[in-house]
Amino acid sequence: CGNLPQLLCPMVLSEMTSNCTPGVSAVPVFVGLYTIIFTLGLVLNLVALYIFCCCSSVCSLTTVYMKNLAVSDLLLVVSLPVRIYYYSKQPCLGRQVCELTGLLLLLNMYGSIFLLTCISWDRCMAVCFPMHARVKALRKQAKYICLGVWLVSCAGTVPTYFTQKDHNNFTSCFDSRPQYVTQRGVSFAMMFCFAVLLLVMMLCSWALLRAVRRSAAARMELVNSAKIRSMIVANVTIFLGCFLPFHLVLLCYQVQDLQSEALDVAYRCTLLVASANAALDPLAYYFATETFQRMM
Repeated sequence: CGNLPQLLCPMVLSEMTSNCTPGVSAVPVFVGLYTIIFTLGLVLNLVALYIFCCCSSVCSLTTVYMKNLAVSDLLLVVSLPVRIYYYSKQPCLGRQVCELTGLLLLLNMYGSIFLLTCISWDRCMAVCFPMHARVKALRKQAKYICLGVWLVSCAGTVPTYFTQKDHNNFTSCFDSRPQYVTQRGVSFAMMFCFAVLLLVMMLCSWALLRAVRRSAAARMELVNSAKIRSMIVANVTIFLGCFLPFHLVLLCYQVQDLQSEALDVAYRCTLLVASANAALDPLAYYFATETFQRMM
């Protein structure tokens, strides 16, 4: 306690431990899975950025979205070592470290959701309306669309750091019950946003499959329709598999009878699954561009 009077030492120590109580034990499964996601996500997205920025002889409009998606995924994975350290050592991390780490993950998770939707929309427009002047003009605004994605993602997630929080509920870094995202208004806004983007992706995927099936080029085998189907399956699978469980858990938090420790565990598990998209997104790159496929 340094130079503090002896009578104040118990009070200070009590306050410190009440505001930061480490978890009961380390979680090896979380440590291992987050380590795998971090390693694969870092390597694959760095390779993707190198290919898109240095090795592509033709820079298509779709690669603009993919460059931004790779950057978003890299920003997500750089936040994971804090979680790996926490689940392996159970240290007493400061509130600001925990909140900024969670903010970075949430920001880039929704950035990925928007950008995956943009990729599906762009491919759909390119195939369904290849000669439409307005569509071509809109597709050329890819840089500004990506800027809008970053702004919207920041506007929807940065308030998590400035919102009023119950400081007495902060017992451990990543094991505490989420406060901001489980608020009714915030939770419903996140679920509505996800549902709209999911609908857009499904409609674009259906339209793309329909256009390819009806095209003369596909019937004459001038285009690789199998590759296009693989691209669509990869995008939709990543989108649903990574993000749907997380949003279903947010919905469960709005049902009073489902509030339990098991739901908190489910939240942490689905957040890990959502983080896995950073390592899976390179599949979308592989199937969506001829350049990337040639380089692999």
